[in-house]
Amino acid sequence: MSTMTPVPAGPFQLKRGADGPPAGLEVLARELDKAPLGAVLSKANRVTERKGTRGTGAFGSMRPRPADWYTFNAADNGAVAWYPQGLTSAADAGVSGNVFVVSWYFNPDNAQGPERGIRLSFMDAAALRYRHVLLVAVRPDGGIAPINIHAGGVAWYGDLLYVADTVKGFRVFDVRHIYEVNGTDEETIGRRKDGLYDAFGYRYVMPQVGSWTVTAAGAVFSFAAVDRTGDPDLLISGEFVSDPARTGRVARWPLEADGTLRADANGVAAAMDAYDLPAQKIQGALSRGRTWYLSQSAGSQRNGTLIVAGDKLVRRQYPIGPEDLTLVGGRVWSVSEFPGRRVIYAVPL
Repeated sequence: MSTMTPVPAGPFQLKRGADGPPAGLEVLARELDKAPLGAVLSKANRVTERKGTRGTGAFGSMRPRPADWYTFNAADNGAVAWYPQGLTSAADAGVSGNVFVVSWYFNPDNAQGPERGIRLSFMDAAALRYRHVLLVAVRPDGGIAPINIHAGGVAWYGDLLYVADTVKGFRVFDVRHIYEVNGTDEETIGRRKDGLYDAFGYRYVMPQVGSWTVTAAGAVFSFAAVDRTGDPDLLISGEFVSDPARTGRVARWPLEADGTLRADANGVAAAMDAYDLPAQKIQGALSRGRTWYLSQSAGSQRNGTLIVAGDKLVRRQYPIGPEDLTLVGGRVWSVSEFPGRRVIYAVPL
């Protein structure tokens, strides 16, 4: 008997976007050099520390401390304009390497200048290096623009990255489509008259290549994860709800071997199942069969909770500001979001 209550999965039906790559991607591919993910990681320009001290204020009163963790550099740990939200890994993708991917959104209320969209940090935990890649939309003429969404979760499967788009569903990116920018202007984005591309100073951009859009209003996509413990593998998403009078829901979709959602002839992917969440303020969800791991936040000053929902409900102390979840090496990993308290950390199952 599971402590997760089944609910209708119909509200989580998703429709695949237009077939084929977006208009303009072919132009972008002609204008810029493609960068394999391995090359991006080999040129990672930021340093992480394993079990360093920076950001560990996120652990608060948690005892024992997490089993393992990785830090961000001082600028990223303290940034007030960028907030980490999503977390996924090479283990989710089914590829080799000790690689984490973190999604961030830009908060223009805390910064001067234009909206700068969303980005991913690719972290090679073995090399103790990471690098930011800006996610962009491609215009029909090959121009690029920022994507101004929350990016509350990210899930990596095969070559594809699913980024949660709160009220719409998922935006899809492909690690085979990362491009090296040839301009260096840190204040603008797009293609100049001379043909050079700028991207707010980022060296690499990853264009959106697809989407899955919810077919009915009401469902919310606040986080994302992958479940590789059954057959088929599953993509997970669910709803953050702060209203004390109700809880959110979580849903799962079967994945095809090529990383796409399993869909019918009309391009519609129906969720395999859906459940009521047992608490409010859930920021991340991960399933292993009938057992769920749920990260629950409690604001910027109080420790969060890791809720384990299986045959019984167990609440475990967790760091401040927990977000998305991924499973690596028999441990549940998450990322903490608040400035000065940002780490990627693991606890045992």
